[in-house]
Amino acid sequence: MSQYVIAIDQGTTSSRAIVFDHDGNIVSTGQLEHEQIFPKAGWVEHDAAEIWNNTREVIGTALAQANLTRHDIVGVGITNQRETAVVWDKNTGVPVYNAIVWQDTRTQSIVDELAADGGVERFKAKVGLPLATYFSGTKIKWILDNVEGARAKAEAGDLLFGNTDSWVTWNLTGGTDGGVHITDVTNASRTMFMDLETLSWDEEILAVFGVPKSMMPAIKSSSEVYGHVHTSQLLREVPVAGILGDQQAATFGQAAFEAGEAKNTYGTGCFLIFNTGEEIVHSKNGLLTTLGYKLGDAAPHYALEGSIAVTGSLIQWLRDNIGMIQSAPEVETLAAAVENNGGVYIVPAFSGLFAPYWRADARGAIVGLTRFVNKNHIARAALEATAFQTREVLDAVNADSGVDLTELKVDGGMVANDALMQFQADILGVPVIRPKVTETTALGAAYAAGLAVGFWNGLGELSSNWAEDKRWEPQMDAAERDRQMRLWKKAVTKSMDWVDEDVL
Repeated sequence: MSQYVIAIDQGTTSSRAIVFDHDGNIVSTGQLEHEQIFPKAGWVEHDAAEIWNNTREVIGTALAQANLTRHDIVGVGITNQRETAVVWDKNTGVPVYNAIVWQDTRTQSIVDELAADGGVERFKAKVGLPLATYFSGTKIKWILDNVEGARAKAEAGDLLFGNTDSWVTWNLTGGTDGGVHITDVTNASRTMFMDLETLSWDEEILAVFGVPKSMMPAIKSSSEVYGHVHTSQLLREVPVAGILGDQQAATFGQAAFEAGEAKNTYGTGCFLIFNTGEEIVHSKNGLLTTLGYKLGDAAPHYALEGSIAVTGSLIQWLRDNIGMIQSAPEVETLAAAVENNGGVYIVPAFSGLFAPYWRADARGAIVGLTRFVNKNHIARAALEATAFQTREVLDAVNADSGVDLTELKVDGGMVANDALMQFQADILGVPVIRPKVTETTALGAAYAAGLAVGFWNGLGELSSNWAEDKRWEPQMDAAERDRQMRLWKKAVTKSMDWVDEDVL
């Protein structure tokens, strides 16, 4: 009987279940989008109950599509949108508030309050992160401070917190009937609360935020058997054996296991991760220090990360908010109709600027408009914004590591766009390489689970699964590359210093 691993990929816009075979090939997929909730400007929420219901449904779809049952599945891996905070009642299983999404900026006043004593890098030496609305910690504090009765329940030990990996795992393993409340080191490293050296919750920082430790999940490795699927679920009794935050999972799926290896994922946002091995490297150039992975009892691997908030979601914005296109692939068609961007640059600072600037006062800007410009130029500028932002992050990685990357492995939904990938190679000046299996986020979670249950024997076996699909070589001359970057950096400055007391 053939055996498989199933990965649950709980992402920002959808939840998916993907079945993989031993060669790392996709066997079947189930996918459902969930609602994006925008109660106010800067607020982004998800319905955690909808996410869990969708997760159950996509598991069923993936199994049915391949005509499989639980007996064919040796393990469950989970990967997830990081920093999206869920707080729920452990007695009822009901969230006390919608999940607050990583893009949400409502907690800026909390960031300012905490930064008044020690600045935005107050905790960075210990946790690798600056104070920012991006991370889970301020979101938990906001819920406890603003949801009626939440703080009292939390202090009584009745509330649990987790990023969506913890929420899915708790429900999958039984919920109120013995659900396992855990997270892995990669997700824990995105909260503001985990000490990078000890891999444990820092009680002093928790106290500063006013978050009871009883809410926090137990921190586990990225690859071990955490528990088994509850008997009420389709996958009953299958071990849940791997968890990696989505960007770390994509890095793992790209087989970037060793120090000096890197990948860039093009999704809702864009995230470049550079493996620093067993060494903790503190960035001097606006990057985050984070956990790469930890396999069972082995030493953890750390990473530098460049986080870009808005890339694919800029294309969604053109589709859903502006109505300029009917479907995302239309952007490539429009962009191909013009030779260049017509002097237009789009800085999509919808949630402020993330790496390498970390400017909460920035907001989105379209600059360089003239009567000559049409929607084709705007479409091209939207694609190019992703490549420009990636170049700035890669420059920061090169500066921090002291070693220039000679190629960039890429994955995520946007890598199907040939025009974007060619421009990315042009603006970087190095080759861009796409693997045959581009669903590397789910694959990484599957790998972590499969290693834990012996489905794969080691990292060498996983590396041999990786295969190149397509490579884009740079074609732009150096002078034009430099000119484009000068104009981009000028455009970025126009997005800054926007938010003040007069702005909603």
